[in-house]
Amino acid sequence: MGSNVIIGIVIAIIVVAAILYGVGFFMRKKNQEKLNSLEKRKERLFDLPVIEEVDDVRKMHLVGQSQNTFREWNQQWTEISTKSFAELESQIFEVESLNETFRFFKANSAVTAAEATMKEMEKSVEDIRNGLKELRESEERNSLQVQQALDVYEELKTKLRENDESFGPAYPELQKQIRNIEIEFTQFVTLNTSGDPVEAREVLDTAEKHTYEVEDLMNRIPAVFEELNKTFPSQLKEIEDGYKKMIADHYVFPEEDFSSNIHRVARRVENSLEDLAKAEVATVETANRDTASEIDALYSVLEREIDARKYVMKNRKVISDYIDHATRNNRQLLIEIDHTSQNYTLNHNELGRVRGFQTEIEEIARRNENTNPKMDKHEIPFSELQNFYKDAFKILDDVEAEQLEIDQSLRELRKGEKLAQEKVESFEFKLRNLKRFVEKQRLPGLPSEYLDFFFMATDRIEELNKSLNKIRIDMEEINKLVAICEEDLEMLDTRTHDLVDAAALTEQMMQYANRYRHSHPEVKASIDRTLQLFTQEYRYQDALDEIGTSLERVEPGAFKRLENFYFNNRDLV
Repeated sequence: MGSNVIIGIVIAIIVVAAILYGVGFFMRKKNQEKLNSLEKRKERLFDLPVIEEVDDVRKMHLVGQSQNTFREWNQQWTEISTKSFAELESQIFEVESLNETFRFFKANSAVTAAEATMKEMEKSVEDIRNGLKELRESEERNSLQVQQALDVYEELKTKLRENDESFGPAYPELQKQIRNIEIEFTQFVTLNTSGDPVEAREVLDTAEKHTYEVEDLMNRIPAVFEELNKTFPSQLKEIEDGYKKMIADHYVFPEEDFSSNIHRVARRVENSLEDLAKAEVATVETANRDTASEIDALYSVLEREIDARKYVMKNRKVISDYIDHATRNNRQLLIEIDHTSQNYTLNHNELGRVRGFQTEIEEIARRNENTNPKMDKHEIPFSELQNFYKDAFKILDDVEAEQLEIDQSLRELRKGEKLAQEKVESFEFKLRNLKRFVEKQRLPGLPSEYLDFFFMATDRIEELNKSLNKIRIDMEEINKLVAICEEDLEMLDTRTHDLVDAAALTEQMMQYANRYRHSHPEVKASIDRTLQLFTQEYRYQDALDEIGTSLERVEPGAFKRLENFYFNNRDLV
């Protein structure tokens, strides 16, 4: 082996040794830093005045639940100050030993365990100190809170004593509950001064709860007692007095048990007073709402009959007059239908409808005749009469509206006939004018389709004329025929002018096309074909299409130009 190799190995060993020493030095230093931190935390924990705080609480001479709580905290502190501190010292010593003997990894694990112990001890000491603080402060808080609750309690006693009448039958129960609260406060004071603030706190919470519950009751009771003692009895007396007076005034009530309903509501008030004596305010409040609703319902019955009487007295003669008026109208309408049916066909069951009206009117008249004696003898409620009158008015209003509609429709028949006669005259006049207009054009003849339509329109007008001359005419049929004739004449007018325009334009086109007759054989052939269609077959539109198409081939735009000139100067052509 050469000397260079040996030197290399020695250097490598030295480097590894240096690295190991460096790692060891670093880990030892790090573990030592953790140990120093643990020592400082241990000293801070030892310096806490836990022993003084324990002694302060011990001097309070706690008893009962408070004493048990103190013992638990004191026991925990004893265990920490003996066992836990000893264990921590042992763990710190072990870390120091391992660190000095270069067992760095085990030392690191031991440090972690010691830190966990330290953290647990710090948490436990914090809990102990907080618990001891709670015991010290609980008595002070109890004293402050009891003073607030006692102030409310004293106010309640004063309020109850000075306003005893406003609580009615609930007064004894409220006195009883206030005495019970006084006992609870006395028990609290005894426990608090004897050194048991924890149990005293529980008693104080109960006393406070009962105090504020009684305060709530005392705030709510006067209002419900006012309703039960004054409002409801006053209203019930008013209702009963009003009912008796109305009976004396010969009112009749459909509610046979109205009087017993008054007494039933009065019993509800008495039951609520009994519940109030037990201070069951929520039950009484609910019952009072129901009682108020029932009293409103009783008032409504009285008001209904009073209002109904006013309505009946106001409309008694009106309904009789309305029945007579409807009867006269119906009788007159029957006569009018009879006269009209002699000249016109009635298509909407006018006679049956009017007879139906008569039945309805007679039924209302019969019921009115039956109710009048009952009203005079005070045997029928005014509300029942009011309902009958309102129903009768509605029926009579509907009948009168339909009577007027039928009467108007009868009048429209005569107007419709007169209008149809005028239409026939205008149709015949227009037909004659169209005929003369065509004759003036001196056309070689007329197309068969045009003549057929012309004669059909003429026949329809003749049919309309015959229908109007019947002894008994059907205006629905007449109106349909009038509409058809109007449509026919409008179409005939359009066809007539289209025919005349086509003939006139054809003549204009042929005259213009003659200039191309000798130079364009196809134009000559088209002129000959156009003459055939025009003079022999009377197909004026086909003739116009023929010559127009030919002319457009040799002179594009000529057809449109001639057409525009014609329609712009039709009167001159």
